[in-house]
Amino acid sequence: MFSSISQALQSIISHKLRSFLTMLGIIIGIAAIISIISTIKGTNEQIKENLIGAGNNVVTVELYQNDMEYEMMYYGNPAGVLRGTAEDNEAMGKLSGVKEVSFYCKREYADRAYYRNIPFNGSIYGVDEHYFDVNGYRLRQGRGFTDRDFGSVRKNILLDTVAVRSLFGTKDPVGEIIELMGEPFTVIGVLERKREFQPNIQTPEDYELYAPAEDGTIFMPLKAWPVVYRFDEPYSVAVSAKSTEDMTAVGKAVENYLNQNLVAETVVKSGLSYRSNDLMERAEQLQAMSNTTNQQLIWIAGISLLVGGVGVMNIMLVSVTERTAEIGLRKAVGAKHRRILSQFLVEAAVLTGLGGLIGAGCGIGFSQLLSRVMETPTAISVPAIMGAVIFSVLIGLLFGLLPAVKASKLNPIEALRRD
Repeated sequence: MFSSISQALQSIISHKLRSFLTMLGIIIGIAAIISIISTIKGTNEQIKENLIGAGNNVVTVELYQNDMEYEMMYYGNPAGVLRGTAEDNEAMGKLSGVKEVSFYCKREYADRAYYRNIPFNGSIYGVDEHYFDVNGYRLRQGRGFTDRDFGSVRKNILLDTVAVRSLFGTKDPVGEIIELMGEPFTVIGVLERKREFQPNIQTPEDYELYAPAEDGTIFMPLKAWPVVYRFDEPYSVAVSAKSTEDMTAVGKAVENYLNQNLVAETVVKSGLSYRSNDLMERAEQLQAMSNTTNQQLIWIAGISLLVGGVGVMNIMLVSVTERTAEIGLRKAVGAKHRRILSQFLVEAAVLTGLGGLIGAGCGIGFSQLLSRVMETPTAISVPAIMGAVIFSVLIGLLFGLLPAVKASKLNPIEALRRD
């Protein structure tokens, strides 16, 4: 085998230009496929990173009316839906894959919220004592909520850094009063994410999916929520999974628990139920949409591999014709059919294998260039590179088979006579 590979390399080196032109189709095909796969993988990683964000592995479970999120602001408290209790929180915390569970209420857009004459149009959340740990917040300034804040009606609020910028600019917000629905609330602290994350936003669709609220978020204890909004409002749930891979299963498990224990069966039949906002599932759907288009490009790029394979077959047939006398002489001194067959197959495989290696290198380089010029995310896939090189070798074996068989079947007397 090693002697056959050595002879194949000598043959390629002795005909450098011809060998390169023969490999060109393989090089272009492999380079195109590696570039496309790198772009696919990079795009998929970006989609997953954008959706999962700061890496807290958090799934939210909220009330839906059929396929639309149930809006408490417009529809009021739904009949037949109970509020979660501490016992429910504890029970959900024992579900497989669950790390921690939090209850919360929310308004995506604040109504009648002002700091002096400055309106606040961001989000308002009522949260329990677990919410900030689940969602990865930490105190940046002032103080956080205490057990007294969570246990009684105290009109204290926390702001995230975005809300501070939108309302106060560079001014210290701690101690200032913000009116929510006519009720004065005191700012006692500022929160920030433990891990800052900026999504890669390149299109309007990306902005709609990933961009955070421009005006930020105000947080109050759940006990104070009825001061501004409704009493006995059902809670939503934020649950952190132990790993990213557990997110889908954890979301479904909490969803099932809430629907079975807090929602009346008649209400579920009417289309009102808790539903998990599974970011992993959403990422997989977006990745599938991206993959469908890119797989078509891979098939198109694969055509150049077939063209390259035809070129290999053609040059090997030429090589058989040029080396007819050599083949006849080898057969005359006792070389067997399979020896001649294996030699030409190895030459074809080495030729396309080298083309595959060069093509893989070109594909890596081109994908990096594409990433810098067009700001397209890329990620090199080692299995894809190995698979592409192995596939190029298989093309050599496939398209080199006919010339190899032809060489092995030459009659030694006729072969010597042609010289």
